[in-house]
Amino acid sequence: MNGSIFLVGLMGAGKTTIGRALAKKLNKRFVDSDHEIESRTGTTIPVIFEIEGEESFRKREADVIRELSAQQDIVLATGGGAILRAETRAYLKQRGTVIYLRAGINQILQRTGRDKNRPLLQTADPRRKLEELSRQRDPFYREVADFVIETGRPNVQFLVQAILSQLELAPKQITDTAVAPATSHAQSAQSADPAKSAMTASTFAPIALQVELGERSYPITIGHDLLSNPELLTRHVGGKRVAVVTNDKVGPLYLPRVRKLLEDAGKQVTEIVLPDGEEQKTWTSLMKVFDVLLAEKCDRKTTLVALGGGVIGDLTGYAAASYMRGVPFVQIPTTLLSQVDSSVGGKTGINHPLGKNMIGAFYQPQAVIADTATLHTLPPRELAAGLAEVIKHGAIIDAPFFDWIEANIGKLVAKDNAALAYSIQRSCEIKADVVRQDEREGGLRAILNFGHTFGHAIENGLGYGQWLHGEAVGCGMVMAADLSHRLGYIDAASKDRLTALVKAAGLPVVAPDLGAERWLELMEVDKKNEGGAIKFILIKPLGQPLITNVPQDLLLQTLAACVRNGS
Repeated sequence: MNGSIFLVGLMGAGKTTIGRALAKKLNKRFVDSDHEIESRTGTTIPVIFEIEGEESFRKREADVIRELSAQQDIVLATGGGAILRAETRAYLKQRGTVIYLRAGINQILQRTGRDKNRPLLQTADPRRKLEELSRQRDPFYREVADFVIETGRPNVQFLVQAILSQLELAPKQITDTAVAPATSHAQSAQSADPAKSAMTASTFAPIALQVELGERSYPITIGHDLLSNPELLTRHVGGKRVAVVTNDKVGPLYLPRVRKLLEDAGKQVTEIVLPDGEEQKTWTSLMKVFDVLLAEKCDRKTTLVALGGGVIGDLTGYAAASYMRGVPFVQIPTTLLSQVDSSVGGKTGINHPLGKNMIGAFYQPQAVIADTATLHTLPPRELAAGLAEVIKHGAIIDAPFFDWIEANIGKLVAKDNAALAYSIQRSCEIKADVVRQDEREGGLRAILNFGHTFGHAIENGLGYGQWLHGEAVGCGMVMAADLSHRLGYIDAASKDRLTALVKAAGLPVVAPDLGAERWLELMEVDKKNEGGAIKFILIKPLGQPLITNVPQDLLLQTLAACVRNGS
């Protein structure tokens, strides 16, 4: 690749380590702006901070980056705060490809905890300082970035390969033209909203995440209009044969485009169109997929592509896991629920009349391609169903993310591109990290079922398809919050906050009255249960999960408080 590459991100995100490896791979010269400043001044960054102050250091830093960014064919690692100056952001955007290396606060603390060369972290509470810096700087990083790479796991070669893949997919024309006038700090920042500078309809900066599972690792790409990128899908299809599985609602919208991408790449495409609906997630539909694959003589090198929501993704994944004992498949989720949850993590399967998702397999895709443009064709009810899973991720793991959802629920309901992109990104980050630690639900991964014990009972009790999965989960979270409150795990205010947010998302907060006996019977058929005891995912407090059994009298109290007659 010709031209220079500039790495931005918080301290400890891996800019220097990854930059050196990337430069070596691309045969470019590596430069670190902090090291360059120290070399020119003959002293360390902390000393410069102490003697000159931060503002003077930023001016010196801006001068160095202006000079370095004008050089050709370099990989430049910038200081974490370099993008605070508008002129520096302008130089970077105009003179090279900018990559935002992003890591979680926990990872950064682990990497920088003993580093005395970080003057901004020499405080009594470095975590709080990092959180403050992240909120302040994240919008600026996103403003300049051509794409985002998550560096949460320290596998440098894996991350370098992810960067190379993104450079191939969306190369930026590098010129040595004059720098355009920079926007003012006020115009660029506007707020510390982490989604403010995330993707909009016209952006060219997809977000790239990785689900790290050793040899089964795979990328998640989130962006707007990704189905117009011919390389993004076809690079994950190794053989000549492709079978695209979709339904009769999604197919007319996106199947012709996907088929053309594949055929233009020389692939032979087989279409499998199933009826839409949760009630179609059955053995009969699975057999229809196998019937077509066998009739078309699809071999073990055939790639299955799941084009649709959670039903299509789960069913296609199970078909891929089973056909000829395993063929590759790619997820193209087209609903918010599938983009933030079901397409990530490798859970595949079908429903049984006695229980939801009771038949299936753990089987990871080759890639997940989440095109936010597909969300604009979703009816409000389907969008709300996806928001249930977004809320779930904040409620069980990330209280600040829950706060963000509360503040931005209006934008999410209105299908604001930036808000949707950030909600998908953060949800996928959370789920990918949980899956990395517990791929086959041996313990930790069960926390992702917050609200699902109640929700699955609603779906089964009413009949699959009467309520959408996300609607049942949303109501199930309200019931789980009520139960958490009765057990003393959360206060009334937290319970009310979650209930209000679920309602604001357009989801039901009152459950159908199935009868106490029927409720208990349905909840006993749950994958998490052991020895006949019902296990619940609760919160203690908001943002922290707890897996536990509960006294039946309190469970009955929650059922009495949360249900109504009828459905």
